[in-house]
Amino acid sequence: MNLSSETLLILLILPLITMCSGTSNKSSKPADNKVSPVWTKCLVVIFLFPSQSLSQCYGGQPGTNGIPGMHGMPGSPGAPGRDGRDGTKGDRGSTGKAGPQGPPGLQGNKGPKGEPGVQGPTGQKGQRGEKGESENTGASQLSSHMNWKECTWKSGDGKDSGVIQNCEFMKNFTDTTLHVYFAGNLRIHGCDDCCSRWYFTFNGAECSSPGSIDGAFYMKTGRNHDLHRHRHIEGHCNNIHRGKVRVGFWVGSCNTGHKSADAFTGWATMSRIFIEEVSKAQQ
Repeated sequence: MNLSSETLLILLILPLITMCSGTSNKSSKPADNKVSPVWTKCLVVIFLFPSQSLSQCYGGQPGTNGIPGMHGMPGSPGAPGRDGRDGTKGDRGSTGKAGPQGPPGLQGNKGPKGEPGVQGPTGQKGQRGEKGESENTGASQLSSHMNWKECTWKSGDGKDSGVIQNCEFMKNFTDTTLHVYFAGNLRIHGCDDCCSRWYFTFNGAECSSPGSIDGAFYMKTGRNHDLHRHRHIEGHCNNIHRGKVRVGFWVGSCNTGHKSADAFTGWATMSRIFIEEVSKAQQ
C-alpha cells in the first residue's frame, strides 16, 4: 500500500514523542495532561532540523538550584510528655544559717522532786567579827513578863470623889515606864448635863509625862437612867523613880465646868488595876 508523506511523517513523530516523554518525566510524580517543554523542543527540532541527530531530544545539562523557599508556619505545641523517673539522691548541702528565735513556749508541768545532792565541802573559816558593846543590864533587857502586877476586887463603891483603890508596885529600874489600866464597871446616875471623871495617880499625883491617864463620862439627860457599863481606861507614865510606887485609881468631877454626877464604881463583876514595867517608847 502507498502512504502519503504526511502519514509517514506522523508515524515518525509518534515514537519521538514517546521518547521525549520518557526523558522529561524522570521524577517520581505522575504526568499531567500538559505538554512538557521538552516535548515542544523535540518537535521543533524534528520539523526544523530533520537532518540533525535526535539526541537533542534527550535531557540536557542540569540547571542551578532555585532560591530556597520561605519557612513554613510553626506547628502547634505537642502534648506534655510524662514525668521522668526520680534522679539519684544528691550530696548533702551545707548547714544553713540559724533562723530567728521563736516565741516562748507554754510553761511545762512541774517535774518530780530530785534527789538530794552531795554535800559540798566545808567552807573556809570566816574572819573574826568586831567586838560588841558591853551588855546593859538595865531596861534594854526588860521584857513584858519580867515585872508586872494586878490588883483585883469585887465590890461597889458609891463615892463621887476620892480614891477608889490603891495598888502598890515595886519598880526595878529608873529608865523604864509604867503601863497601867483599869477594867471594870462604871456609871453615872440621877442627873442631867452632868459629868464624872476617873483617873490614875502615882504616889498621889497624876502622871505628867506624857500626860494624865483618865476617862470622863458625860450625860445630857439621865435623871431616870441607871445604866451600868463595863469601862476600860489605859495609858503609860514616864519619869517614875525606881522602888515602891503607889498606884491609885480615883473618881472626881470633870474639868469641863459641868456639875458632878452621882458616880458608882464596880458592880456585879471583878474590877482590876493592872501595872507593868516596860521599856520606854522610841523617840
